Amino acid sequence: MSLFSSMQVSASGMAAQRTRAEFLVENMANAETTRTPGGGPYRRKDVVFTTEQQTSPFSAVFQSEFATGVKVADVMEDSREPDRRYMPGHPDAGTDGYVAFPRMNPAEEMVDLMNASRTYQANISAMTAVKDMINRSLDLLR
Repeated sequence: MSLFSSMQVSASGMAAQRTRAEFLVENMANAETTRTPGGGPYRRKDVVFTTEQQTSPFSAVFQSEFATGVKVADVMEDSREPDRRYMPGHPDAGTDGYVAFPRMNPAEEMVDLMNASRTYQANISAMTAVKDMINRSLDLLR
């Protein structure tokens, strides 16, 4: 794998983690949303990653093997029943006095967001290391 392919792999990881972080923040922002345009409470969303060949038109001519990166394959919506809380005075309460809230754990969402952030940072570190190797190689050729 070439140094430039390594940078493409890290860039794909950064893009995937950015998308994951966006959905995690959306989940936390809607933790108390009881009414959506589609009806019912907000449904938690998760991203699903898959592998992807990292190619560029120029490098494809010179490489026999390709680097494997990551991409977002799908966004899954939580299909579990919502949490029900007894709040008879709430405007979204049913006839029984219960309100449907999104089923999510804010602490779990925060841990997932920290994981996405650290994974993003790890990809930045990998790209920085590759950039330093390229610079060092150029210095040796002078």
